[in-house]
Amino acid sequence: MTANKSAPIKGIFPPVPTPFHEDGSLACEHLQANLRAMNAMPLDGYVIQGSNGEYVYLSIAERVAAIEAARVVMPAGRLLIAGSGMEGTAETIALTRQMAAAGADIAIVVSPCYYKAAMTSAALERHYLMVADAAPIPVMLYNVPGFTGVDMGAEVAIRCAAHTNICGIKDSSANVQKIGQIVEETRADFSVLTGSGGAFLGALAVGAAGTVAALANVAAAPLAEMQRLFLAGKLDAAAQLQRRLIPVNMLLTARLGIAGLKAALALQGLYGGPVRAPLLPLPEGEHANVRAVLQKAGLLP
Repeated sequence: MTANKSAPIKGIFPPVPTPFHEDGSLACEHLQANLRAMNAMPLDGYVIQGSNGEYVYLSIAERVAAIEAARVVMPAGRLLIAGSGMEGTAETIALTRQMAAAGADIAIVVSPCYYKAAMTSAALERHYLMVADAAPIPVMLYNVPGFTGVDMGAEVAIRCAAHTNICGIKDSSANVQKIGQIVEETRADFSVLTGSGGAFLGALAVGAAGTVAALANVAAAPLAEMQRLFLAGKLDAAAQLQRRLIPVNMLLTARLGIAGLKAALALQGLYGGPVRAPLLPLPEGEHANVRAVLQKAGLLP
């Protein structure tokens, strides 16, 4: 086992969408421009090539190129977390090493899911431990059952946390009870982050250290303020912020997805651009809805 090279991970991390040109090619210059703008926001780092980065539609070369481009514009003190999950363990190890060479600080590894019925607790644990043994950078577990159909049990995360090169988990199940159990039964420097911006306050209440949420792309300041208010004991004010952001989170995650998130970025003056097929573009009538929901939440300039 390798020594854990990272400090505990805490705060607000957007899973940054991958920009494409109109012809569908990777637009690293727009990724860098968006990150430069986000550098002025109260964020603690970025997840590049997460689910909102459409990583499943990118080649290995494109995934690595996105990390290389992001590294160039990363300010000191912010973490660059790279998605390196693949279906196979050997392939995940190989990509994790490439991401480390490209400049990633941490690798976030989504659960394998194609052979869903075979992804038992034992299979997941073995996969993650083998990746962590071979990885030159710390590894973060990534549980996103809404996409994978595989819901990692708390016991898997708890056992994996004993490996000193597994530094934390992003759990997108919105299961606050599970988050609390993982916090309670893992070491103090194992970082538990929620993947649900709509459940952020509930996750904080049971000990989560932060969030990796699509919402953080468009609402970094309110999410950071919510965490500050919670830590200061100002729970009513924190709850008011959470309630204000729930409609935005529901619209951009549960209903409209990445096309809606990219439209929201464009409304805020960043580059949104197209999604990559087979995802469909945002229906024309939804643009006004995105604008109205952002406006009501106070998220437009």
